[in-house]
Amino acid sequence: MSGKVLILGARGRFGRAAADAFLGAGWQVRGFARAWDSAASTADMECVSGDAFDADALSAAARGCDVIVHALNPPYSRWRRDLPRLTKNVIRAAKISGATVMIPGNIYSYGAAMPERLSEATPARPTTRKGRLRHEMEQVFARAAEDGVRTIILRAGDFIEREKTGNWFDSHIAANIAKGRVMYPGPLDRLHAWAYLPDMARAMAALAEKRDASPLSSNLDFPATR
Repeated sequence: MSGKVLILGARGRFGRAAADAFLGAGWQVRGFARAWDSAASTADMECVSGDAFDADALSAAARGCDVIVHALNPPYSRWRRDLPRLTKNVIRAAKISGATVMIPGNIYSYGAAMPERLSEATPARPTTRKGRLRHEMEQVFARAAEDGVRTIILRAGDFIEREKTGNWFDSHIAANIAKGRVMYPGPLDRLHAWAYLPDMARAMAALAEKRDASPLSSNLDFPATR
C-alpha cells in the first residue's frame, strides 16, 4: 500500500535517509526544505522549497500526500519557540490532507531515572528541558488523534551511519579513529542504544505501508544496536 509521502526536512540527516527508504519501497516522494541546490536535488524526488513556519505553504505541500514524515529539528536553543509552531502547522497540514504523520522519536522524555531496558510501556518522566519540550510536543500530537490525525512515533537512540554527517558518533567518538584513539563519554560498561539510520528509515517506510492498521496515536520502539 504505497502512495505519496511528504518529507519535511528532506535535506537533514533523517530526511535524506527517509527519502531513500521510501523511494526504494516504491513511493512517490515529495521533499520539503527551505532551499534546494543542484547537489541536493534528485530526479527521483519532487523537491519543494518553502518555510515550515508558513502554515499555508506547508499545507499546500502536503496536498495529495498519504504520509507526512516530520523530520524537522530546529536548533536546541530554539525548541521552546519553534517546536509548538511546527507542531501546530504539521497537524494542520495533516488535517487538511488526511495524511498520517510519522515522527522519528528519541528517548529524552524518559528522564534521568529511566530503566536500563526501555520498552513501549516505559512511562515518560522527563527531567531535562529538552525532554520536557519533546514530551509536550508528543502530547500535542497524541491529542490530535481526537480530531482524526493519525501519528506514528518510531523511537530510537542515537543515529549511526556509514557516511560522515556530523552525527554524535563520527564527530566525537570516532573523530580520531585514524590516530588509533576513540573518545567515549562515560564508563565503558554502560549500555548505549544506537540506531543504524538507513535501517530505521526503512522500518518507517514499512510501517507506513501498514499505517491504517495502527491506532490513531502510536509509539513504537526501533530495536537498538549495542
